[in-house]
Amino acid sequence: MSVALLCVAAVALDALLGEPRRWHPLVAFGNFAGRIEQRFNSGGRGWRSHGVTAWVIAVVPLTLLATALSWAPYIGWVLEILALYCALGMRSLGEHVLPVAQALRSDDLAEARTRVSYLVSRQTSELDSTEVARAATESVLENGSDAVFAALFWFVVAGVPGVVLYRLSNTLDAMWGYRNERFERFGWAAAKIDDVLNYIPARLVALTYAVLGKTGLALKCWRTQGPTWDSPNAGPVMAAGAGALGVELGGAAIYHGQLHQRPPLGEGPAADADAIERGWQLVQRGVWLWLLILCAGAQFYA
Repeated sequence: MSVALLCVAAVALDALLGEPRRWHPLVAFGNFAGRIEQRFNSGGRGWRSHGVTAWVIAVVPLTLLATALSWAPYIGWVLEILALYCALGMRSLGEHVLPVAQALRSDDLAEARTRVSYLVSRQTSELDSTEVARAATESVLENGSDAVFAALFWFVVAGVPGVVLYRLSNTLDAMWGYRNERFERFGWAAAKIDDVLNYIPARLVALTYAVLGKTGLALKCWRTQGPTWDSPNAGPVMAAGAGALGVELGGAAIYHGQLHQRPPLGEGPAADADAIERGWQLVQRGVWLWLLILCAGAQFYA
């Protein structure tokens, strides 16, 4: 089966079923990674070398196992679809961001704060409605890149080894990649590897957002605002996404009790419930554009 058809099947499966409810492989992996971190970073005393060792132990054996299973005769293509399906989080992203917009439309700020707290690591208990909408819109743009587009990219480039390696690495970055006392040294490898793996996908996503939105403004924001962001990959993605939507994102936010003055992103009115929903639609349209390009490419080279 062609890569294009495998991608379409996995995206369709995600749209139909969403994330596995009873047992998700990434949840099990997260528990496994937590035990590894306790072993190599007890009390936050691990060094960079410990982080590298922990990353190898967590990622490499599982990537090799998944690869071997995908080569199984007769059922290998099924396992390829399942691997990509488990790596995708498109429907789950919508299930998390749309209730934030619905709560804002109902003027239920308390519910909106609760819902957005499931998406972001910043402090949400005192956010006003604009700040909630800004956080949710940023999240849908960035998580669309990480949880959807990058998984598709690495599956197309390297099949099951690529998507499993990427998704496990991205999960470790989410768990270990913090710049705080506990993870500053130990989580360095996880953060840097994730940066490398996301470098090309993030820029393709930024371009996708630009093509599907306010193209000129998106490209301008990507060029001028993206480099000001701490993250080399989130900056281009969110700057281009904010420009494509024609809204203002970025600005001050509180993380772990500390106020961070983040650069502005985008241009236009403040984010609102409509911006959240349009951001989600932008991600959806981008995925179908990628699939269309893949299918057209498969037909051309057939």
